[in-house]
Amino acid sequence: MQSQLKDRAISRPLLKPSYLLAILCGVALMSAFTTLGQSKPSQHVYELRMYHVNEGKMDALVARFRDHTDTLFKKHNMKSIGYWKPEDAPNSQNLFIYILEHPSRQEAEKNWAGFQADPEWKKVKAESEMQGPLVDHIDRYFMDPTSFSALK
Repeated sequence: MQSQLKDRAISRPLLKPSYLLAILCGVALMSAFTTLGQSKPSQHVYELRMYHVNEGKMDALVARFRDHTDTLFKKHNMKSIGYWKPEDAPNSQNLFIYILEHPSRQEAEKNWAGFQADPEWKKVKAESEMQGPLVDHIDRYFMDPTSFSALK
């Protein structure tokens, strides 16, 4: 009996060829649509930056951005979308968040390199950190807007 079941399983296909063809066509179409959706480059890339500020340095960091950094971003083709400080402690004392818009990820890297090399930035940074670094570390994320986002 067991040998008969084994023989039947081997001789009979699990799916009819027409079903198998339909499944393969469906997979191919889904793959094509997914690839098309991914291959279309986003017009812009957004960069989220979260600065973990050293104790007692928030006011100095905000002043540096307000008085210098934002202007230097514009000089280096980086568009500021906005700047935020959390409302609730302890993050209100040690977290500074902002978003930049770039034409592409490659342009972002090029613009950051120019910004970092800018003598005016080096001077501003050195002067603002005479009493020690303002930032402990930075979290950085590149983001693409979703299809339903107002930012496209």
